[in-house]
Amino acid sequence: MELYTPVLALAVLAAAFAVFSVIMSALVGPKRYNRARLDSYECGIEPTPQPLGGGRFPVKYFITAMLFIVFDIEIIFLYPWAVHFDELLLFGLVEMVIFIATVFVAYAYVWRRGGLDWN
Repeated sequence: MELYTPVLALAVLAAAFAVFSVIMSALVGPKRYNRARLDSYECGIEPTPQPLGGGRFPVKYFITAMLFIVFDIEIIFLYPWAVHFDELLLFGLVEMVIFIATVFVAYAYVWRRGGLDWN
């Protein structure tokens, strides 16, 4: 149990800091409320009316989300490779070059098709 004491102490400290931050922001923070601020998911821009049924999201929203997931998965695969680079030798190098090349081809394709433009 003594091995877990520092982890438990850190968890308690983190939770205490989170609770303290929320309480202090409610007590000390400004109390200026308006209609836009009280709306759900307020971001500072007046919401535009949505048609009944919710409307459609632009496809670029989903492409951006998918790109984020793809590059997160790439990092997940690169981390163990970097840790065990010495043990994998040439096989590991060739496999990682192939993996990075396929991800780069997908990235170049999306870039050329305009998937990274925010307009």
